Amino acid sequence: MQQSKKILEVKDVVTKFGKNLVHDGVNLHVNAGEIYGFLGPSGCGKSTLMREIIMLEQFHSGSIELLGQKIEKVRRRAAQNLRMQWGVLFQSNALYTSLTVAENIALSLQEYTKLSPSMIKDIVAFKIDIVGLKQFDGTLYPSEISGGMKKKAALARALVMDPKILFLDEPTSGLDPISAREFDALIVKLRDLLGISVVMVTHDLTSIHNTLDRMAVIDNKKIVAEGTLNEVTKIKSPFIERFFDEGLR
Repeated sequence: MQQSKKILEVKDVVTKFGKNLVHDGVNLHVNAGEIYGFLGPSGCGKSTLMREIIMLEQFHSGSIELLGQKIEKVRRRAAQNLRMQWGVLFQSNALYTSLTVAENIALSLQEYTKLSPSMIKDIVAFKIDIVGLKQFDGTLYPSEISGGMKKKAALARALVMDPKILFLDEPTSGLDPISAREFDALIVKLRDLLGISVVMVTHDLTSIHNTLDRMAVIDNKKIVAEGTLNEVTKIKSPFIERFFDEGLR
């Protein structure tokens, strides 16, 4: 697994909402091919940082370089091309309830490519297969499938454009322990199979232990630790000590 090339770098990012300071000089980097996690207490700005990286929210100052481009400087057309190089799995899954699973997965291909319907159908079938769903599941509506299946369907949709980097916001939230561990294993499998990079927001101790190569811990508006699990748990920080004492020590 390649881990020398930086695929994402956040430098001195400051985030403000009115007078509320959320991030005060955040610095971190993600290497190509690794699974990287954002950790921290509730309300520390983990999901906000991810949304800034994928250009859904704006930061006050600093710089974010993603896939070789500084996102604060890209123009509209370049930004659209950049967005097509990543996939996102939101915590809510964000599936369209009026569309079948297969139709949800096909949307980006229909909107952004000139592929034939038969080729789109083949690609959708492949994505359904690699996330561990059955082809019959593609004919069902979101209301007709389980929470774990919805996660997999949303993951297939995030992967449909063959992204270089995958963003996951609390991917195991709402899943039972068995489904959560299956999803963890699936993420590692897809990283190895597809050679993608993965960035996730998570509170799940088992996911952190089993899935992440490296992580950044946000507390008191800054990164208080970055590195492997072993490196992070050696850092003297009240949040880190409380958090990891729950299950990893």
